[in-house]
Amino acid sequence: MKIAIFIPAAILALSSLGGCVVTPPAVHPLYSAPPGVVYVAPTYAIPGPGYVWAYHPHYGWGWHHPQYGWHKGWH
Repeated sequence: MKIAIFIPAAILALSSLGGCVVTPPAVHPLYSAPPGVVYVAPTYAIPGPGYVWAYHPHYGWGWHHPQYGWHKGWH
């Protein structure tokens, strides 16, 4: 009797989960270089929270903060 109830319940559970497909989230690079620019990795640790590694057209790669600007006084 228990098997007669278990088999339809198992079939129902498996058929309802058959359409669940989860794809992993897309991975985007944190740092992207403009076309024709070679990426250079940071040589020292992040100076503080909020800084991102970014490309400066005149100085090259460095740490940039949206409020404080470039680390080490770049303009």
